[in-house]
Order: sequence, then structure tokens, then C-alpha cells
Amino acid sequence: MLSWLLNKIRPIETRSSGAGYTAQVMQARESYISGRSGVAELTATVQSCVSLWEGAFVSADVIGTDLLNRQNMGLIARPAALRGEAVWLISDNGLMPATDWEVTTRWARPRAYRLSIPEAGGGRSITALAGEVLHLRIGAEAVTPWIGTAPLRRSTLTGGLLYAVEEALKETFENAPLGSQIVPLPDTGAEDMANMRAAFRGRRGSTLVIEGVAQATAAGMHPQAGQKPDQISPDLSRSMTSETLRDARAGILMAYGVLPALLNQAATGPVVREAQRQLAIWTLQPIAELLAEEAREKLGADVQIDVTRPLQAFDAGGRARALSTIVKTIADAKEAGIPSEDVSSAMRMVDWKE
Repeated sequence: MLSWLLNKIRPIETRSSGAGYTAQVMQARESYISGRSGVAELTATVQSCVSLWEGAFVSADVIGTDLLNRQNMGLIARPAALRGEAVWLISDNGLMPATDWEVTTRWARPRAYRLSIPEAGGGRSITALAGEVLHLRIGAEAVTPWIGTAPLRRSTLTGGLLYAVEEALKETFENAPLGSQIVPLPDTGAEDMANMRAAFRGRRGSTLVIEGVAQATAAGMHPQAGQKPDQISPDLSRSMTSETLRDARAGILMAYGVLPALLNQAATGPVVREAQRQLAIWTLQPIAELLAEEAREKLGADVQIDVTRPLQAFDAGGRARALSTIVKTIADAKEAGIPSEDVSSAMRMVDWKE
């Protein structure tokens, strides 16, 4: 009777729908976990791209703050490439990286963080407001704008293909009888032949199977006809392994903003410069601008980050010729009596800012 009354008095329990808060939290955590567990991160192609990102950020010109030193810039680039985001706590001791974090939002913007700070004896948890946290995000989605996604997460199909091909090649070179042969030998006895087969079995690069002349005779062949060693190494060329591996690597390189021609053995100087310019201008400089904007908002200083100049992502000879042309144009304008404002306006018409 008492339980019946309590059920009548107890308010009706309401649960969230599939598009509510619980679904958003689950999707956010799934995106976060999946972004870290990509098996393609183990490949040399991905690590090469990550190293390029890290080297570019370490060499970047940072103006306006001492907190973003070269060590911190390198530590920011690696999680940004592998996880799509990097979180740092702004403290009196400088910037402290966070290995894990939970965020609360308001109006789709981070409001507070619960950070896990790494320590030698074990991490510790710290709660901080959004203004005390430097949070870099790339590839954010409209559903969860406070969570970044890594390039590898955005190309999981190609990353899985690259991992599958390299894993298949690894298992082939581990287990396949590479360099092994089938060698015909005269029959001696069943026991001797069995012992000989057992002695050779599993020896990579040597004789794997011994075939006696009795098997050839039973097959209707002359005992001495066509007696020659036969290769049993797998023919990987028929599986298009090389082409599949090349295309998968090219897809991952493009996902990270690296031109596949950069890793071509026949690449020359102009190709390398163009690959550097592509990586710096279209991939790394926009990320640096996002980081600089976040730093300006949180640090209250005019922070500028430039990765183009240190990477030498330009043709020195071409820029020298362009500078000579500009100087000659300015000199001719002065001789013709054209005001400097008109010259600047004309330069802006051809997309020359300064």
C-alpha cells in the first residue's frame, strides 16, 4: 500500500530522446575515442606527415608571447595532427599540456574544463574556466564544434586500407615461404623421406617440400622427365599490392596536406618547393592562424604565428625577380609623379596587400 502511494506521489521520470543531451555526449566521446585509436597511426606514412607538421610548428615565427616557445609548439602540433585538437592550461608556470579533458559548454562554446595534467608520479585533475585554457581545434563539426577531428579520422577508409595492405605485407613476409623451392630427389624409403621433409619444413629461403620420383611416376610421368626445382614464393604482383599501397599512401598524404610528389624518388627541387608551399600555405598556416586567434583571445596579446617564412615555402629566385620588378615599378612611378597612394591602390588591385 505504501509503495502504491509513493508511486502516485513520485513525479513522472523523463528521459532524453535520441537527439538530446545524452546522444550528443555519446557522439562526442565516440568521436574523441575513435580519433585516437586509428590503426593507421602506426604506419610510417602518417608518422612522416606528423613529423612535417611538428617540424613546421617548431620552426614557426611566434610574435607577441613567450608562452608559445618552440618546445610547446612541437607539443601542440603532434596532438593536433593525431587527435585534431590540443588543450593547454594557462598558469603562472607557463603552459601545461592536458592529456585528457572534459568540457562543459554554453551556447555551443566551451565554458569550463576538467583537465588531467601529466605528472611523473601520476596525473592530477584540475578544473579551469574556458578563459584559462588554450584549446586548438581543427576539423570541428557543427554537431560538436568544441571537438576537433584529426585528418586521419576524417579519412578512416583510406587509413584502414593503408593499414590493411601494410599488415598483409607484414604477415606475408613473416609467414610466406619466400625463396623456398620444391626439389625432386630419388626415393629412398618412406621413413627417410618423412624425416627429410620434416628437416626442411619451415626453413625460409631453402627447400620446403621434397618430392620423390615415385609421385611423378604415379602421375604418368617419366621419372627423369622435367625434374627441376619449382619456386613456391607467392607472386604479389598479381595482387596489385604495389599500386594499392601507393594509392593509399597518396590519399593519406593529401589528407595531411602533403603533395604525394614530395615522396617521389624522381622529385626535383621545383617539386619539393611546390610541395613545401602547398603544405605551408594551404594546411599549416591556417592552423597557425587558428592557434594565434585562440592565443590572442586567451592571453590578451597581439600574437602572430608565421610558418611560411621559416619553411622557405617560396622560390627565392622568383621572389628576387618580383622584388626587382616592384622596386623598378616604384621608381618609375616616382619619376612619372604618380602619388604613392595610387601605387598602393594599384598593387591592391593585383592582390598585393603591402
